[in-house]
Amino acid sequence: MSLVEKECLNFMSKFDAYPFNVIINGKEHLIGEGKPVFTVVFHKTPRVNELLSSTSIALGEAYMHGDIEIEGELYHALYYFMGQMGKFSTDKKALKKIIFTANTKKNQKKEVSSHYDIGNDFYKLWLDETMSYSCGYFKSEEDSLYDAQCNKVQRILEKLYLKEGMSLCDIGCGWGFLLIEAAKKYKVHGVGITLSSEQKNIFEKRIRKEGLEDYLSVKLMDYRDLETLDIKFDRVVSVGMIEHVGRDHYALYMNCVKKVLKPGGIFLLHYISALLEHPGDAWIKKYIFPGGMIPSLREIISIAAELHFCTVDVESLRRHYNKTLLHWNKNFQGHRGEIVEMFSEEFARMWELYLCSCAATFKSGIIDLHQILFTNDVNNDLPMTRWY
Repeated sequence: MSLVEKECLNFMSKFDAYPFNVIINGKEHLIGEGKPVFTVVFHKTPRVNELLSSTSIALGEAYMHGDIEIEGELYHALYYFMGQMGKFSTDKKALKKIIFTANTKKNQKKEVSSHYDIGNDFYKLWLDETMSYSCGYFKSEEDSLYDAQCNKVQRILEKLYLKEGMSLCDIGCGWGFLLIEAAKKYKVHGVGITLSSEQKNIFEKRIRKEGLEDYLSVKLMDYRDLETLDIKFDRVVSVGMIEHVGRDHYALYMNCVKKVLKPGGIFLLHYISALLEHPGDAWIKKYIFPGGMIPSLREIISIAAELHFCTVDVESLRRHYNKTLLHWNKNFQGHRGEIVEMFSEEFARMWELYLCSCAATFKSGIIDLHQILFTNDVNNDLPMTRWY
């Protein structure tokens, strides 16, 4: 065994919470004690300095390039392995440009576009008919992905306590399903904002198809420009958006919402959360979500209090996101050949690693999903029970 292989094996040996096999040059090495729960095959061994610089990038890139293969289901292997992310190495100084990116309007638009403007045809292959790219809500084991996304949107709309004629702003509106449902069911007037041209194009087509031009509009707009709309909204909703603004701008983001929300108005924030404050995973930031940052629950609640947002309700949907991601990955695998043709084998491996690793980290509790319901100062007119 070469020195590079010995150093790699020695590095991997600390991830021994669950036993697994490492195969290098055809020879098996057991990490941990007991029956192995998965097997990693190294076709090319990463250098230890790469693993120490960023364990996540080194192993992630090795998988993308086909230098690593997993025997057994990728999702299960990642669940056992990534539960030990506390043992990963990250040289924050060397990776500063990846981990801590600029939060300027120009850079944020570039970062958001890099993910969401890959192409609507790509997302259509593995999302459901609603084109919802966020956590669903599974009322039963029998619910399909479509059912879960419809359930999620209806649950949000019920929490917002909408009435006919109200105004609703959706920050990070995606392809528009939530606002379309709100307009059709509650006859509210809605404005969606997004930084993705691809999403805006689809949303506008949907508005015309549903005949909702008198109720809905969509703007290509940064959240920092919300005040230029010169509208005070009865309700504001934000699904999977605050993760893109950066830790230094959470308070700014919340303050921008407050400025456009009527006194007593309701704000629902739906976002991926973390137990503790963390700069984020280097591989995810490099390849999937440049500039992405996951807020902790406590820092958002603290910021809200400073801005006189009253916290009315908090709900965790962590296990629902695990299930959502597994549905997405199943759909993704069903169209894998088309995705390879659209992009490349490396791209397909990158995205399946992303989907499976996220599913694994939600199951293990490394990350969570919270829906928080705020009122802008005190609101004594809402029903007193949660299930209104």
